[in-house]
Amino acid sequence: MGERSSWGVPAVTTKNGTILIKNIYYMLAYAFRSLESYGYQEIAGEEFSNIHDLFAVILAKEVSRQIKRGLYREYHSRTEALPTVRGKIDLQGTIGNKIKRERCVTCEYDELTENNPLNQILKTTICLLLRHGKITDERYAELRRILPFFSNIDEIDAKSIAWEAVHLQRNNQSYRLALGICQLILEGMLLTTESGQYRLSSFVDSQQMHRLYEKFILEFYTAEYPFAKASSPQITWALDDGAGTLLPTMQTDIVLSRNNEVLIIDAKYYSHSMQYSFGTATIHSANLYQIFTYVKNKEAELSDRPHRVAGILLYAKTDEALQPEGDYCMSGNQIKVSALDLNRDFQEIQARLISIANQFFAA
Repeated sequence: MGERSSWGVPAVTTKNGTILIKNIYYMLAYAFRSLESYGYQEIAGEEFSNIHDLFAVILAKEVSRQIKRGLYREYHSRTEALPTVRGKIDLQGTIGNKIKRERCVTCEYDELTENNPLNQILKTTICLLLRHGKITDERYAELRRILPFFSNIDEIDAKSIAWEAVHLQRNNQSYRLALGICQLILEGMLLTTESGQYRLSSFVDSQQMHRLYEKFILEFYTAEYPFAKASSPQITWALDDGAGTLLPTMQTDIVLSRNNEVLIIDAKYYSHSMQYSFGTATIHSANLYQIFTYVKNKEAELSDRPHRVAGILLYAKTDEALQPEGDYCMSGNQIKVSALDLNRDFQEIQARLISIANQFFAA
């Protein structure tokens, strides 16, 4: 069973703190906008006792949709000794067959197969949830019904998946949501015991939650805040000599812009949202330097016209007693620091995000 919030609603423990399980769904729904467009709204009304159960129902529904559509197939090159010619003859292999007095021809040919990395990832994730996930009998049965469609597809080592090498094309774009859920499960929840066996943790890894948190906020403002454009652009360094070859890229998380009014939001999801030195708590210095740098370089970009640029460090609230909160004016720019409580009713989270944007654009 999962944990429960202070008022008895099912919640999940992350390294950051507790989050209502239903809010994980809403965050996923914004991060993967297809959750809403594909008619998954009924999931929002269900109760989930733990995070495994939520991921299992979304994965089962999405993979079932893919099966109806047809599993993705791609050509793989094979070399095989055959009684008749298929594809291109491998001369060296065929000579070897003759030497061994075997009546076959070694051929190289391309085979269209479902046994490819995309389907292997789906099967591996389903099998791990079945073997190690804390899921209800109903979810277990749903996943079991899917497995026969993957009988000709191999399982792979979950920790060997090179996610950066997984590229979707026009003819397999429908896998995007399913693979996103698989990556969240495998990278964020997969642990290995001392005996080498896999187990699924009941919390979600902080790094994966950071990505989900950041993507959720960006997509929330894209969908729910029409008064400003939401994007995630790079900011150019304001250089005097133009020689910035070795400078790091300033990649923003969320930027809300209207005309020349710009609010830069840096989303932060940490186990500890404050830093401590000799018992004194302060805001993470690197985070503050980062948002200040973004704001000042963006302001330099707009210096030839009327403008207003501000920044906010938006931490996910932890279970710690002290939370980062502050409103500062630094070199003429407003820099805010605040914490978003993900362990609240989702309507409160929505209202808080809208309020943050309104405070800047209505000022």
